[in-house]
Amino acid sequence: MRYESLAKKIVSAIGGKENISSLVHCATRLRFKLKDSSLANSELLKQTKGIITVVESGGQYQVVIGSHVGDVYDDINRYLQDNTEKTEVKQSVTSPQGIKQDNAKGLKRILDVTIDIISSIFTPLLGVLVAAGLIKGILALSDVFNWMSIDSGTYKILYATGDAMLYFMPILLGYTAGKRFGGNPFITMVIGAALTYPTMTEAFKLSQTTPAVHLNFLGIPISFINYSSTVIPIILSAWFSCLLEKKFNSWFHSSVKLFATPFLCLLITVPLTFLVIGPVATELSNGLAAGYLFFYQLNPVIAGLLMGALWQVCVIFGLHWGLIPIMINNMMTQKKDMLSPLLQPAIFGQAGATLGVFLRTRDKNMKTLSGTALISSLFGITEPAIYGVTLPLKRPFIIGCIGGALGGAIVGFYSGTAYNVGGMGIFAFTSFISPTGIDSAFWSVILGSLGSFIFSCIATYLFGLPSEVKVSPITSGTKN
Repeated sequence: MRYESLAKKIVSAIGGKENISSLVHCATRLRFKLKDSSLANSELLKQTKGIITVVESGGQYQVVIGSHVGDVYDDINRYLQDNTEKTEVKQSVTSPQGIKQDNAKGLKRILDVTIDIISSIFTPLLGVLVAAGLIKGILALSDVFNWMSIDSGTYKILYATGDAMLYFMPILLGYTAGKRFGGNPFITMVIGAALTYPTMTEAFKLSQTTPAVHLNFLGIPISFINYSSTVIPIILSAWFSCLLEKKFNSWFHSSVKLFATPFLCLLITVPLTFLVIGPVATELSNGLAAGYLFFYQLNPVIAGLLMGALWQVCVIFGLHWGLIPIMINNMMTQKKDMLSPLLQPAIFGQAGATLGVFLRTRDKNMKTLSGTALISSLFGITEPAIYGVTLPLKRPFIIGCIGGALGGAIVGFYSGTAYNVGGMGIFAFTSFISPTGIDSAFWSVILGSLGSFIFSCIATYLFGLPSEVKVSPITSGTKN
């Protein structure tokens, strides 16, 4: 185990294995749900080599590790499994109704639950989702420059590779949502599969071309909807199925619940999804997308200013997870997204500020740290730059946010748009290529990001470090 020592230190500092309710990880953070967060020694963790910082937000105890967080996560699980047979760290299994009553009340409690649910469901999919977006981005470039025919076998295989995850999103979300809500993930996967089953998609297509055709379930009319690439319907269905599953498991004897519970869960949830849950969730999805588009169209420049300035602030507290489903939902419902382009300049603003520190500082430790953080920032992972470089120095972080705001305003002015789900940083640019070719909206994202980067770099170099001082970053290092 490469990070065995770090894994042991983390488990010990958060109060031991008995204090862990659940653990997931995203691109850079270990996200714990602790039974008692007061038992965790945050200061000790912040001083531990290999840990960037610690953040308590969204009902989670977040230990920021860096891009190798997956390896640390695996070693923590191995360590726990090797040292106990009774303790198992797994995806969060607490349903929305299971949150302890003595937790924070009101809006904060709702926000904590929401962020926890979102991060638990979407985190396992993000890496593959970005990979699929990159493949579709390459195909978009191929269309622009005529690298291959869309009728060729090569194109069709690559298109299927990039599009499969998006098309079958309900199945994948069925699995992660089932684990999050504490049920059998294979039951909820089958629900997702039913939503994308060819017979049902064909029925939807027939209802679109032949309005006179009407189908029903036990006499109740069915509203056929294309659930391929949808997000909210399967999440709500999985939540409902997991509630049923827990009830049935408590009622049935162990000798029959193995097959009786899945039978009843599917028999009840799938028809109810097509009759009620699916249509309601689809209206909610469309309303969410339309709501964002409405506020965006009020003034795209102001939207760009705000999102460009605040995105990295949200990252600090882990609140950016609340916006990621909006981006995915926009893409799934409207086949485009006007939010993610506004965020690109914010990333390059922090990258530019980090480069400014790298060029300006004479401190060897800071120069090494900023150089490493710059590379990860260019690939869309800004936590090492924020916690290790710009935020401790204060001015560079503010300058980076200003650069992000200016770049976001440029993107908003020219209506920058994403047509594929992509990552952040340099890997994201192909997702902004329109199906009709490279246009001014695409160049606005390039210009906004480049302008943010250059502004933040120069401003940080000139004003971010007015006098050479020894500054101790939040972390003592980002590598184990």
